[in-house]
Amino acid sequence: MAIRVLLVDDQPLLRTGFRMILEAEQDIAVVGEAGDGLQALDQVRALQPDVVLMDIRMPRMDGVEATRQITGPGRDGPAKVLVLTTFDLDEYVVEALRAGASGFLLKDAPAHELVQAIRVVAAGEAMLAPSITRRLLDKYAGHLPSGDEPVPDTLHTLTEREVEVLKLVARGLSNAEIAADLFVSETTVKTHVGHVLTKLGLRDRVQAAVYAYESGLVRPGAQ
Repeated sequence: MAIRVLLVDDQPLLRTGFRMILEAEQDIAVVGEAGDGLQALDQVRALQPDVVLMDIRMPRMDGVEATRQITGPGRDGPAKVLVLTTFDLDEYVVEALRAGASGFLLKDAPAHELVQAIRVVAAGEAMLAPSITRRLLDKYAGHLPSGDEPVPDTLHTLTEREVEVLKLVARGLSNAEIAADLFVSETTVKTHVGHVLTKLGLRDRVQAAVYAYESGLVRPGAQ
């Protein structure tokens, strides 16, 4: 089954470029386009895409609010959102991740990165490069806890090993990298990650990373 993609951007030329890149792939099908967030909501309901390639800054309804409505409670389908941004350090990206985006990508990323990002997000993983994660969260360190505040009660539901895994997820490590760091198998890591998401009521690794910073478990700038 091909990955069904909805393109959302207020610039028709960019949508055309993305469509040309994606339709060259046998496992990806562009099922529709939208020029703003409101159109995106209508198209998601009508077309049931697997992945929404979402611009952030658009008229009528921006990509952050559209993402929140697409991925939030009572959503109409399983669509995942991959945010597109012009700037790699963008406060709106942080808001989009909090709103439920599964990751983000720069608009000028090479074609093969765009294709890979869509495949990764469609498979249920988070598309967020570790270096970008750290730079974004470090940039907005002033809006995050210093680490001196009491940790949320929900954090106490995690085992010691699950806390270790959460910290490594927050650093942007993959399952394979976490497995190597902790000297366990990838299967074990996947199990731990699943438990972390379930216990904390989080949807994916991106939300887990944001939670780790916002709770003070990981401090911006810390190694």
